[in-house]
Amino acid sequence: MKAIVVVTTVGTQDQANLLAEELVIGRLASCVNILPVRRSVYLWQGKVCDDQELLLIIKTTRSQYSQVEKTIQELHNYDLPEILAFEVALGEKHFLEWISESATGAPDPRDEVIFQEGPSDASDAPL
Repeated sequence: MKAIVVVTTVGTQDQANLLAEELVIGRLASCVNILPVRRSVYLWQGKVCDDQELLLIIKTTRSQYSQVEKTIQELHNYDLPEILAFEVALGEKHFLEWISESATGAPDPRDEVIFQEGPSDASDAPL
């Protein structure tokens, strides 16, 4: 399966956590990185806006894109959420295999869900 990276921005940490958890638990994505608050300057409805946002980097497959997009649209609180997808041209073979094996779109009831604050000390995690 062809790996892609989808990006979206959100206005709150709670919104970022909700999207990341839904996408990963639902196996629509293998991983979602949440980057810290950044400044976004954009034109919206005739006004220049300046807001703080978080950036989500979603690793998934081309076959999961439509469901990823649908999930973001359903859970996002923006009228027009940013949803952009980029093809992965090259990548480490085993990492790309992990994306394909993880982002199946079929939740596995055997998956153990562990959420923690701050960085993980799991040095072998492929994130």
